Amino acid sequence: MAGSKETPRQKMINMMYLIFIAMLALNMSKEVLTAFGSMTEELSETNLELQDRNDQFMQGLEEKAEEQAAKYLDLKLKADSIREISGKFYNYLETLKEGAYADAERSNIKRTAYEKLDKTVYFDQLFFDGVALKEEGQRFLDEMNTYRDEFSRIASNDPKLASIGEEVASKFSTEKVQPVQGKPLEYLDYHFKGFPLIASITKMTLLQSSIKNIEAQLLSTMLEGKLKIEASLTNFDAIVIPDKNAFFAGENFTGRIILGKNDKTLKADKVIINGVELGEESMQEGQTLVKFPAGRIGEREIEGEFQFMEEGELITIPVNSKYAVVPKPNNATISADKMNVVYRGVSNPFTISFAGIAANKVSAKTPGLKKGKTVTEKGRKKTLNGPSDYELDLTQLPKELRGKTRVDIVVTGELPSGERVVSKVPFRIKPLPTPFGSLDKRNPETVTKSELKTSTVTATFGQDFDFDLPLRVQGFKITIEGEGSYLCEGSELSGPAKRAIDRARRNSLVRVSEIRTRALGSSTEVNNALPASFTLM
Repeated sequence: MAGSKETPRQKMINMMYLIFIAMLALNMSKEVLTAFGSMTEELSETNLELQDRNDQFMQGLEEKAEEQAAKYLDLKLKADSIREISGKFYNYLETLKEGAYADAERSNIKRTAYEKLDKTVYFDQLFFDGVALKEEGQRFLDEMNTYRDEFSRIASNDPKLASIGEEVASKFSTEKVQPVQGKPLEYLDYHFKGFPLIASITKMTLLQSSIKNIEAQLLSTMLEGKLKIEASLTNFDAIVIPDKNAFFAGENFTGRIILGKNDKTLKADKVIINGVELGEESMQEGQTLVKFPAGRIGEREIEGEFQFMEEGELITIPVNSKYAVVPKPNNATISADKMNVVYRGVSNPFTISFAGIAANKVSAKTPGLKKGKTVTEKGRKKTLNGPSDYELDLTQLPKELRGKTRVDIVVTGELPSGERVVSKVPFRIKPLPTPFGSLDKRNPETVTKSELKTSTVTATFGQDFDFDLPLRVQGFKITIEGEGSYLCEGSELSGPAKRAIDRARRNSLVRVSEIRTRALGSSTEVNNALPASFTLM
């Protein structure tokens, strides 16, 4: 996920840029021009890294919004708006840079020939008409003003974003600039008039880097605010958990009432259910036991409230739930042990039962479903063969389910009278998630040359994926700053890649991407793993 502050690397780049500006004012040497070119390369790599981190953030947020729309959809929509605003101004700057490079190439000057990118004419002619601004110069200011104002508007609606709003207002101000000596200068005059082409390109690349950093800060801060809200008692729900889904006439209703966050240190000061205050014996760690007559056949309601003291204030959490009193069972209970969906490429364990019917009188059918289920205990796999244990094996998708996004599990139960009841429950079929690239199953920020050369590239699905499905890396691309990119087969570095690492400078950025993987024991295709990046020490 994207960080909320500039990294030491980014701060270093910003400082170097200021130093280079000072050098430029003193001397227009080829070394200075080359330094600007190197700075542009460094900033571009940083921008790609920030883009990858922000993309990963959005991918995780999108999954949360899909699974818990009520909690995260609004946040995702705000995040989409932020990315749209950032992307518009970022892409506009990229268009200006590409135009500058294209103009140089028309004069047979390569974009990497930095010492030859010393002319000032391109942006001088693009932005200025003598002392007046041309249309493109005014557009540049309008685009920056729009970007700044839109972000300031977003930040002004949330006190937690105030510091970010101030940063945006400062970094993207188009007001006149006061030089060390002389009168104040217009923004474009100060930053771009009379500057060598490579210096102007570097400046725009630095603006792009600031855009990505601001975007990352906003996204991260907004998510942190959401998580703090979720942790507050004012946002907890009281949940009624019956001992079973339905009750026979004449039975007692039995069950539990717990809070959405099952914290064993949490205990209500007072609980009132159906107008009756429950006794101290009903209050237990993280839950309240409930017992009262179920009532007549039909739909019944449970009403009441939890009372807590929080920071000296009384917090009241309402209890509202319903249950059914039925003459006989008529609904199957199917519980996915891992998720509320099933995944291609793995065996999905289930516990299947029918309320009021013995387990040996219940059967379930669907393509790929079999008795028993595999579980992992203390690092070892074992098979459970209980009467309610099932496993939907999708390591090799049955032909009946190919191309399908849903599977129906049909459960049949036999009542004591001999009558048969049938229930059909749908489950979504989801593809395997995108794995994460790593180095020896770690994600170090820095790595030594010797460590890198002896390490293997690995990939995992991450902690949020509950299934034990190992991956084998079949190949990847490694990009070493200043040395180029190398394709490697298998999970280890090739000879040319190792030699390039030996040549690489200290603090060079290394990026592993295009990580091809295969799931062991499964025929399902797996997406390329997300890239991993680190710095050479």
